[in-house]
Amino acid sequence: MRGIAKVDRTRGALELVDRPRPEPAADEALVEVDYAGLCGSDAGIYKFKSAFERMSLPTVIGHEYAGRVVEVGANVTRFEAGDRVVERPIRGCGECYQCEIGESNVCRDAVITGVDHDGAWEEYIAVPERALHPVPDDVDQKQAAIVEPTSIGARAVIENSRVSAGDRVLVEGPGPIGLLTAQIAAAQGGEVVVSGVGQDADYRLPLAEKLGFETVDVATDGLAARRDEHTDGIGYDVVFDTTGHPSGLTTAVDQVRKGGQIVLVGQTGETTMEYSPLVRAEIDLQCSYASMYDDFERSLRLIRRGDVDTATFVDDRFSLLDVDEAFETFLAGGTCKPVFDVSELRS
Repeated sequence: MRGIAKVDRTRGALELVDRPRPEPAADEALVEVDYAGLCGSDAGIYKFKSAFERMSLPTVIGHEYAGRVVEVGANVTRFEAGDRVVERPIRGCGECYQCEIGESNVCRDAVITGVDHDGAWEEYIAVPERALHPVPDDVDQKQAAIVEPTSIGARAVIENSRVSAGDRVLVEGPGPIGLLTAQIAAAQGGEVVVSGVGQDADYRLPLAEKLGFETVDVATDGLAARRDEHTDGIGYDVVFDTTGHPSGLTTAVDQVRKGGQIVLVGQTGETTMEYSPLVRAEIDLQCSYASMYDDFERSLRLIRRGDVDTATFVDDRFSLLDVDEAFETFLAGGTCKPVFDVSELRS
């Protein structure tokens, strides 16, 4: 079978490779991959940021996908051939303290699909039964391919934020997680504004507007003036930083109201700021990382109800057979959520 693997510790370095078709272990199912998405962490692998130095190359990448079970191991009881599934790609060890108390998303010994072992940008993938999640009949496969990133937004908004009806919300960053977070915050009743930078002006901010949001281009709009306009001079009740940029937190502090909340979703690396204003304003600083079973369940319901507009959000223009085009367009802000038809690898 064929897959797309990271083969060298440099920018790009993605190649079409041959792999033997996996044989599922007793506790695994063999999944035939139908659709797979590209996300910010995949872009980090493409650029080969330091966070991915632990990868043993070559590794087939990709962790957002939907597929169908074609074979099950002897001990698998909850799935059978023909079942449609997605994967919860952060696999906890099941034994550490965090896993024991139900916080497997921050497992001390977690492994991640497409990073620590071969991922889903290939024809077939063997997956432990405990990592699989069933897809309802009324969610199609292309929609299901974005359940995993939707679950990250669902956790950030529903589990880790205070957003409620009528709250004024700013989402910093119109990337995939930002626009999913914005849609879920709006479904919770928030009045949502999405901000972006100059390179977002051509595709991502217009996409946010198609999804129904007011937008702010930080490069050309007066951010403070727009904040005062949207919030009657008070500041936003909740600010989500999904930028993955060091300026995201410092900007959020300027935008949030006193007594408000900042939810950090993007991983920014290092930033420097004065923390006294946060303390004096009693700003709630909350982190949100990855997702778990209930976040996947909520995401499927959000997609089924149309609270997450997959038809507008998903970009199916790109091919795994010319994957560099998708990455370079993504990094330039010319797309937001590419989803690939993996059946191309079988032709």
